[in-house]
Amino acid sequence: MRLLRAPGVYAPQDDTELLVAAMTAAAIPTGARVLDIGTGTGALALAALRAGAAEVTGVDVSRRAVWTARLNAALHRLPLRVRLGNALEVVADERFDLVLANPPYVPAANPCVASGPARAWDAGLDGRQLLNPLCARMFDLLTPGGVLLMVHSALCGVDTTLRQLRDNGMKAAVVQRRSIPFGPVMRGRIDFLERHGLIEPGQRHEELVVIRGDRPERAQGDGGAERPGSR
Repeated sequence: MRLLRAPGVYAPQDDTELLVAAMTAAAIPTGARVLDIGTGTGALALAALRAGAAEVTGVDVSRRAVWTARLNAALHRLPLRVRLGNALEVVADERFDLVLANPPYVPAANPCVASGPARAWDAGLDGRQLLNPLCARMFDLLTPGGVLLMVHSALCGVDTTLRQLRDNGMKAAVVQRRSIPFGPVMRGRIDFLERHGLIEPGQRHEELVVIRGDRPERAQGDGGAERPGSR
């Protein structure tokens, strides 16, 4: 799919491609409501619409990304809704059958919130500045039986993500993996990553993973799936 991209908007890369592969394998039900967190150019959101989703919402904190995704949706004549802001706030009262998430996950020496284009990748000292709140809130964003597909680097702690999702009432497993060479951002942080033990000396590749989280289906006769400890 041909996509326009404004300067400073995150370009679809290996993590985007890996999420598309996971989404294809998951087989979106016709008529599904989909949320794309960190939509960027709208690549994943538009792929979901083409795969049969009835309604897709893309959310991004970047105004340029929001404008870009809207432009690409118009270019391809697809009914994408795009919202500006933090997805955990702007769609907090909505529920989705599928959530796609490609959040920032690159460990950064500066623990402060990133600005400019770096908002698309910088995620605090351990890379989990956005991953932790997503794991904590995902159960509430999904319909019973709904699915999360989220991509991040193995440097950020795959077991941590799996544990957090499970602790919040979801099933969770790794469904896609891919080893890729460091890109420009990671190459520029090798000293920092080695110093903090995030990579081995001489390591120049990282593994990307797609984690699938499933909110349990509504149990027959019980009032609905609930988060552990909610009663």
